[in-house]
Amino acid sequence: MSNLDLRPAPTSCGGEAAGGPVRDLLTGRQVRLGESTVVRRLLPSLGRRMVGAWCFVDHYGPDDIADEPGMQVPPHPHMGLQTVSWLHRGEVLHRDSLGSLQTVRPYELGLMTSGRAISHSEESPRPHARYLHGAQLWVALPDAHRHTAPAFEYHPELPLVTAPGLRATVILGTLDTATSPGTTHTPLVGADLALTEGASPALPLVPEFEYAVLAMTGRIDVDGVPVEPGSLLYLGCGRRQLPLRAHSDASVLLLGGAPFEERIVMWWNFIGRTTEEIAEARTAWTTGDRFGEVHGYAGARLAAPELPDLPLKPRGRER
Repeated sequence: MSNLDLRPAPTSCGGEAAGGPVRDLLTGRQVRLGESTVVRRLLPSLGRRMVGAWCFVDHYGPDDIADEPGMQVPPHPHMGLQTVSWLHRGEVLHRDSLGSLQTVRPYELGLMTSGRAISHSEESPRPHARYLHGAQLWVALPDAHRHTAPAFEYHPELPLVTAPGLRATVILGTLDTATSPGTTHTPLVGADLALTEGASPALPLVPEFEYAVLAMTGRIDVDGVPVEPGSLLYLGCGRRQLPLRAHSDASVLLLGGAPFEERIVMWWNFIGRTTEEIAEARTAWTTGDRFGEVHGYAGARLAAPELPDLPLKPRGRER
């Protein structure tokens, strides 16, 4: 998925990671995506830039798109990151410059690793389901892997962790004893937690990781804090377990990982290390170089916005 902001600010991904447990509730800002989809952008925000290597979180829906085109995101480029498409309702048709063509459905993992360069589009199929609800996530690639060859993975079946009143689908990384088949390049975890009304599990965590929870549906307390759908609760580091209490059937996304130590810059759909890298990527996309071509999308590709006048300053994370 793309950042469609035509005037994207240079984002200094990083900032200080909390040294111990915190409860920092973040609400998203509304951003229009494509023709008719409005998302709640939760990362990056003024209050929090990253959670481990997770650097971008959009939550959308549930939207009634019966009489709408639904998601229509034209071809656009990426570098230096992975994208994770995660659905609760609806379908998204993925096309990319590798020739991939895949419909991603609820609780299936569509994972794209941009590496040095890739382009893709995402759209609701025609015909499509009435409702669309999901999240789009980005993972920053570390320096050792950010120039790797691009790749797309589709995993229709993912491992589960279960407990009374809890069904956890492991999207990426490892939760408890279950490990996702999705490729990762830093220590991290992403999991979809479905809880039944009245459930109050305590989820095992890694104290060296920092965590956040995105509420998707229902009424739930996370470590005693009510978290409404479309909100993100940042939890910091130093936790060995996470208490949850569902006041209705509910679902949340758990995102976590080792604090990302590298100094990086995120601008538009690129993650790099210097102004020159970002400018070169923008030129390559504008001139039709390096990022390849997406075939089959009925429409023009996205034009790159103008770079800001000031240099893009990379910043890091301190623990």
